[in-house]
Amino acid sequence: MRHFLKRHQTLILAVLLLLAMLLVYSFNLRQKSATTLLERVVLAVTEPLQAALTLSGRSVGALWTRYLWLIETQEQNLALSRENRELRASLQGVSETRLENQRLRKLLDFVETDPRPVLPAMVVAEDASSWARTIVIDKGALQGVREGLPVVVAEGVVGRVIKVAPGSARVLLVIDASSSVAGLVQRFRTRGVARGNGRGLTFEYALRDETVQVGDLIITSGMGGLFPKGLVLGYVTQVQRTDASLFQQIELHPDLDFSRLEEVLVLLEPPP
Repeated sequence: MRHFLKRHQTLILAVLLLLAMLLVYSFNLRQKSATTLLERVVLAVTEPLQAALTLSGRSVGALWTRYLWLIETQEQNLALSRENRELRASLQGVSETRLENQRLRKLLDFVETDPRPVLPAMVVAEDASSWARTIVIDKGALQGVREGLPVVVAEGVVGRVIKVAPGSARVLLVIDASSSVAGLVQRFRTRGVARGNGRGLTFEYALRDETVQVGDLIITSGMGGLFPKGLVLGYVTQVQRTDASLFQQIELHPDLDFSRLEEVLVLLEPPP
């Protein structure tokens, strides 16, 4: 402490002198109206200091006000950002619910037009390997599913059940290379067999002289007893006829996207 006082004694004396001058000036200011020489000296000495202190105080006040404003603005931005995320999530949920309702309504319309009992199921897995095109549904033997039952959606044929577990089942898609369904051309009643090729369908055994055109709709014929008659298989995209073959080469495009299946219907056997 003594070292500090000795080192800064000049500055301390100057500050004390200035304070004494300010006290005298303040006392005289209350007692007299005329300005003395001492008061003028005090004014001259303290005016720059007071101006500097006033400017510094205003700057600090302005910075503090700006800091508080920035903090408040940041909090408001964070609150708005949270609210925006919540609103987007809510809108996405509403949109997903609306789309799901549309799909279920189509399935309901199909159920009302088909006399067979049906079992709605959700697609829980997909196998799109080079060996097989299958899906797994969340219904199995406990719900009445057995091997061989057809699986459909409102847009058309999905496939048939090939494996059954107590609470799930595997469905072979109609576009699998080992799948085939009896079909016919809706407009001209030309018969044939829709066979999968891994990506889509071909329509085989349609005689070369039978009328088949691009854009024709191919539906199930009901032959074989697996799929009911009239379900959509696909639309003709290509027709080729050669003299070397008795049958036409016909390519089909299915009316549904097998990679986006979510809800399906299992056509159960009618009760005895």
